[in-house]
Formats: sequence, C-alpha cells, structure tokens
Amino acid sequence: MHASQDEAAIRARLLQQRAELAAGSKDAAGSRAPVQLDQSSVGRLSRMDAIQQQAMALAMEARRAEAVRRIDQALVRLDAGSYGDCAVCGEAIAPKRLALDPAVATCLECAAGSAR
Repeated sequence: MHASQDEAAIRARLLQQRAELAAGSKDAAGSRAPVQLDQSSVGRLSRMDAIQQQAMALAMEARRAEAVRRIDQALVRLDAGSYGDCAVCGEAIAPKRLALDPAVATCLECAAGSAR
C-alpha cells in the first residue's frame, strides 16, 4: 500500500460500493417475497412470470451478497496492510486491476489459473 491518502480513498470507495449494494438489496426486498399461488387472483402464466421474476431477484441478491463479502475481505486486507497483494501468490496486483475493481483479491495470472 502506498500512502494513507490512497488508503483513505480506497476505503471510501469500498464503503460507498457496500452502501450502494445494501440500498439495492433493501429496495429489491419485495421482489424476493414468496409468490402467492392463488389461481383465483392470478392466471397461470402470470404466476409463472412472478416466479421467474422472484428467481431472478434471488439470484441478484446472491450476487450482491457475494460482492459485499468481497468488499468486506478487501477492507480486512486494507486494515492488515496486505491490500494490493494477491491472496494466492502474494505478488502485487496491477494498479489498473485494483482501480477497476478495488475488491479484487488476486492478480490476473492467478485469476486466470483459477478459471480453468
């Protein structure tokens, strides 16, 4: 890690992203509610659409939760002084990669190796 000013900017960006994810989760809470199966009020196709919408909302919530987990891990690395070091090989993560996603935990080479 370079300077405390960089640390403060990174921390602020991570916390902002975390807050945005939490707000998105709160806003979409109704979309994840159980679908009522009352055929007298909703037709079969409408119910199927509602179930599909619910499934998509649940998948989006899972992605949000994963992003929050990654952000929390990045904040821990920041506190520990290991932010910017690859969690797999220990080498420095490229600054451009961190600028693109400040929660990234691996260098490009290790990320490519784990994708295989």
